Amino acid sequence: MKFKDILGYISDEELDFLSAETGVNHQVKKLNGSIIFKLILYSLLEHGKPSLRVMEQIFHSSSFRFYTNTDNITTKYNSLSDRLSSIKSDYFRGIFQLLFDKFNIELGEQNALQKYDSTMIAVSSKLVDWGMKVGSKTNKKQLKVTVGLHGSLPCDFKIFTENKHNCEDLTIPEVILDYKHNTASVVTFDRGVQKRTTFVKFDEQDILFVTRIKLDATHHVIRNIEISEKETESLIIEEDLEINFNDNATRKRLLNSFRLIKAVIKQSNEKIYFVSNNFELEASEIANLYRQRWEIEVFFRFIKQQLNFSQLVNRNLNGVKVMIYMTLILASMIIIYKKKNNLKGFKIVKMKIAKELQNELIKEIVLLSGGDISKISHILDD
Repeated sequence: MKFKDILGYISDEELDFLSAETGVNHQVKKLNGSIIFKLILYSLLEHGKPSLRVMEQIFHSSSFRFYTNTDNITTKYNSLSDRLSSIKSDYFRGIFQLLFDKFNIELGEQNALQKYDSTMIAVSSKLVDWGMKVGSKTNKKQLKVTVGLHGSLPCDFKIFTENKHNCEDLTIPEVILDYKHNTASVVTFDRGVQKRTTFVKFDEQDILFVTRIKLDATHHVIRNIEISEKETESLIIEEDLEINFNDNATRKRLLNSFRLIKAVIKQSNEKIYFVSNNFELEASEIANLYRQRWEIEVFFRFIKQQLNFSQLVNRNLNGVKVMIYMTLILASMIIIYKKKNNLKGFKIVKMKIAKELQNELIKEIVLLSGGDISKISHILDD
């Protein structure tokens, strides 16, 4: 699969529809939604650390003008900053959701495991009037981004800026509960989420989950569940129990029953407890589902190292949201390109895509100049 085929998943007609639906181009003469979308996408792909000045240079580059037919438009970095600060983020959310739905079907991951976690972005407190204060001896503020990964692809995110949101009990459940779930899916998250009432809320809304819990969690055993497979690649399963928890706040016993799976890590001999409301799977399968949660950590490393996720191109929260949508859109495109072409790693894949786009541009220039593309196709397709 070529990257131009992936770009074809979002047509100009669909962009026009989203523009009309969201009103993204209302009273805008030059920097319409489609141009901003393509500019950010091109900048993230072409440049390791995009900035507003880099975007200004890319906007005036011959290659970008060729792809977007913007020969008669000029702009400055401060105009780009103003546009990012005010442009309707719903437009980019629409593109993100449209592509997710198409890519999810393309990869056959409709019922895939959903993984949730949060990452932090730090910025000087002198530059912004929002964010979580980090300690008393630093001038840094942070924002938290909680992301959902459905199978291989990012499916949702939320930005949190208040100090109370340092607690994962407030952020991860909010994103999980807001996302439109396929009830056949299972969600997994780390042990930062500890409120038993959250587990009950998930259970009552038919959201199947798998997580870890502290070893000293108070519980009441209802019954022992037979263990058919006592070992996984990395664990020894010791107990599989149906239990009730106590409410963290009231200490009263909750009526909902859950699974508590007690295991030992082979390599370290460390105990580890898993909690789930799924009573259909084997204990070893529950443990292996939690192990897959690590994929979201790999995803965070990918977008931070290869797509410069931690750099704030715009310090306005609306602009930050737009850039996060665009980062996740490009990440999804890279992931499906990687999977469809059976490639490994992300750095080389990103370089391969950039080269492919450059070669497509060269081909178009040769054709427009009346040249014979067959004479250089073997070089460009190498």
